[in-house]
Amino acid sequence: MTPQWIFYSIIIIMLLLWLFSPLPGFKTPYSVVVLDRSGDLLNASVAADGQWRFPPGRSVPEKYLHAAVLYEDKRFFLHPGVDPLALLRAAWSDVRKGRIVSGGSTLTMQVVRLSRSGKPRTVFEKMVEMIQASRLESFYGKEEILASYAAHAPFGGNVVGLASASWRYFGRQPEQLSWAETAMLTVLPNNPSLIHPGRNRDTLLKKRNGLLDKLEKNGILDSLSCALSKLESLPPEPYPLPVLAPHVYTHLQSDSWSTSPGKGPGKKWYSLPGPVYTTIRKDLQIQADQIIKRYHQRFITNGIHNAAAMIMEVNSGQVLAYIGNVFDPDTSGHDQFVDIIMASRSTGSILKPLLYAGMLQSGDILPTQLVADVPTRMGGFAPQNYSREYQGAVPAYRALARSLNVPAVNMLQKFGVDRFQSLLKNLGMTTLHRPARDYGLTLILGGAEGKLWELTGIYASLARTVNNYFEDHERSGYSFFSPQLLLDEGSNDTGLSLGLAYEENNRNNPLDAGSCWLTLQAMLEVTRPDEEGAWRDFLSGRKIAWKTGTSYGYRDAWAIGVTPRYAVGVWVGNADGEGRPDLVGIKTAAPILFEIFGLLPSDVWFDCPEMDLEQIEVCSRSGFRKGPNCESGVLIQIPPAGVQTAVCPYCQIVHCDRTMKWRVHANCEQIANIVNARWFVLPPVMEWYYIRKHSDYASVPPWRPDCRLSADDNQTHPFSIIYPEKNSVMYIPREIDGQTGRTVFKAAHRNPSALIYWHLDNTYIGATHNVHEMGLAPAPGEHTLTLIDEDGEQVYRKFIIVSGKH
Repeated sequence: MTPQWIFYSIIIIMLLLWLFSPLPGFKTPYSVVVLDRSGDLLNASVAADGQWRFPPGRSVPEKYLHAAVLYEDKRFFLHPGVDPLALLRAAWSDVRKGRIVSGGSTLTMQVVRLSRSGKPRTVFEKMVEMIQASRLESFYGKEEILASYAAHAPFGGNVVGLASASWRYFGRQPEQLSWAETAMLTVLPNNPSLIHPGRNRDTLLKKRNGLLDKLEKNGILDSLSCALSKLESLPPEPYPLPVLAPHVYTHLQSDSWSTSPGKGPGKKWYSLPGPVYTTIRKDLQIQADQIIKRYHQRFITNGIHNAAAMIMEVNSGQVLAYIGNVFDPDTSGHDQFVDIIMASRSTGSILKPLLYAGMLQSGDILPTQLVADVPTRMGGFAPQNYSREYQGAVPAYRALARSLNVPAVNMLQKFGVDRFQSLLKNLGMTTLHRPARDYGLTLILGGAEGKLWELTGIYASLARTVNNYFEDHERSGYSFFSPQLLLDEGSNDTGLSLGLAYEENNRNNPLDAGSCWLTLQAMLEVTRPDEEGAWRDFLSGRKIAWKTGTSYGYRDAWAIGVTPRYAVGVWVGNADGEGRPDLVGIKTAAPILFEIFGLLPSDVWFDCPEMDLEQIEVCSRSGFRKGPNCESGVLIQIPPAGVQTAVCPYCQIVHCDRTMKWRVHANCEQIANIVNARWFVLPPVMEWYYIRKHSDYASVPPWRPDCRLSADDNQTHPFSIIYPEKNSVMYIPREIDGQTGRTVFKAAHRNPSALIYWHLDNTYIGATHNVHEMGLAPAPGEHTLTLIDEDGEQVYRKFIIVSGKH
């Protein structure tokens, strides 16, 4: 074969290799890198092969671009991947030295060599590098190629890539490096062992300063900057990487982030997951974490080991801080790796505002309407208020503000458990997996589980609904959506549950702006903890709508609050579910909530969405829609459905004699002598508790002795039985000594000094005065309790005692 054919054959082979050889691609695993919204590092992990190797970006900092091109490949932006002049210079240098001292590789060829690690340095491999380098230049831009080089070059030890080296050696991102720091990292890949702190420091310093001189000589750096840069010292031991959002990082690490790039021009060779930009603000993350840790030191003395908090921007839904748990990288134990924000925990009372808002919107209740707050038993369920006290009757908005359990249960019974569960799902709760009958009325008191992530998002959505009303009343948009943790969830396919949107099959908001605003107004009245209690007395006192929750057994303490701009959610407890004394929302979670709000700027309160509300007159005593028997009324704003609510049932016409001391009727008094008076009359049980909290309440006058109450006048009946309830089935346990226990039976009379005579199964058992309670131990079977007052009025109640033989 002639030399000419040999030459042509080589050319043809190189063309075929150029056309059909695959594009270079890195098959190396990458670190999971979590960044805040401005690109600051929150967390990172070593890659699967034990290297600190951050995913490549698509560009490099300007300082590094100038330094790397000048140091590695002066004609980088001129050649097509192979620099003939550099090859000739390298060949001449190798011939003179009698050995290989320079390869003449361009930055593009170095990218190819790094992607083909482990290949021998032979002439053939050099030709392959040249071919693939030219192909690489045909498909990708110079900055993309330089970014890949910067991401895969060795920087000493197990540090690979510019970004990881910048954080390991200088504790900050590459864009923030000085000229001296950039120059040091530029020269390091040629001899990575120079970074060893115990040796070669003088050589590394000499190489760095030599590059700084080149930068000055080429007009990139002025003489003063060059001189000052040379005075900078080399870095000491490598810095530990920050651990600021470990629970966000854990979620990301659990997914498949060690991917191999695609091949061929159809998919970019650098197409990798890349650093994950979150919505978190690093400064808030650090400050909120410090608050959590400070309170944690106080809580652990009571055996409380875990806490979590998150901060949200209301309108955008972006999460500004995510503290999934108290975390100490130097210790382990107490389930600190559990992400409480995404854990399902008993909700306590935290759902009460959502029931209140739903009932306002549907017209099942008015904000001022009195709801019963008396001892109540519904089947085997007997809810009690946290204070073990009862108000008798309390306005609905105040029952919410005071987190009274009995009114909440009564409200849920009226609204319906099925209906409320459906509302919660529409609002965004994904944890209600059981049928509504399984939850029953306990749903409002912690019988279900919820996530801090979802519940904080729902509270933020209440505020967002009011905000959106003023943005565009005609088309306010869908306001109930999930919190957002990833800065660009649309293009960052993480597969995480953190960014799931709520179902939006119906684009109508589940709650309207008027109901949300009234609910937020009621939540303003919640009593704040300790030093926050007098917030109204200060001009600087900020308005925060908030609510606490405490689960049964003191296992979970919640506090969630919102303003027009921010939402904050806090949980305190033990991840393993252990209950502890004083683990209640107001004592543990609430102080953290308000201290975190102190990190955020204040803002004005919500404006009233007047077009979503109707104005009506309600009874000034009962809060119901004003009826003809109400003495006075007040104007309030309510959702439109509330216009159809019932009129006041408690304001009645009472017939009295001229002295107003006695009640009479036409059968015992001349009609001309009867005075018809408007009177606020509560049922006896409600009145018995109500009068002890309201000194201005006037009981209806008693019947004059010569007058008798009509048998069907139930509303003004003088007394009633509180316990047992109608048709109760009761079990009386035995005491420790084996004797049969006793159950306290209770009654209420309008006349505090009345005498009541007690009969069990037609047998007289005693009398009570002032406080009408009696301890009894009836035998198993059916019984009838009969009570008679000194005026001859009587009530009775049937009940069943079941056998204690189990």
